[in-house]
Amino acid sequence: MRSSAVEHLETRVAGWHPDLPENTAGSLRLDLRDDGRTQHWYLTIDGQEVRVTRSSDDAELVVRADREVFDRLSEGRLHPAAALLRNDLTVQGNLRLLLALRRLFPGPAAAQHPRVVSCGGGGR
Repeated sequence: MRSSAVEHLETRVAGWHPDLPENTAGSLRLDLRDDGRTQHWYLTIDGQEVRVTRSSDDAELVVRADREVFDRLSEGRLHPAAALLRNDLTVQGNLRLLLALRRLFPGPAAAQHPRVVSCGGGGR
């Protein structure tokens, strides 16, 4: 199922995320560029709780990319670190928060948690 980044941010990012470490805290701003315009999404992380607003306020980490890149992230087809290495996105600020961003976007469709794979509980 294809998902746009905007849909993902509007419906799936805000709320409680048990995959985030409990000591995660900070603010991220995602700048989605599309047809010469930029949409700003502001994420505040406090423990495992995430709040999402539309704001261009300063943040501890600012991530900028074309909307298509964010769409691929929201579909699990692109990892933020790979996009950074390919220069598909740029970041400014606290890079530790980039790891938190990865946990807010889905992994590849066939991905399994490492504990499930190592314990042999792969659903067989």
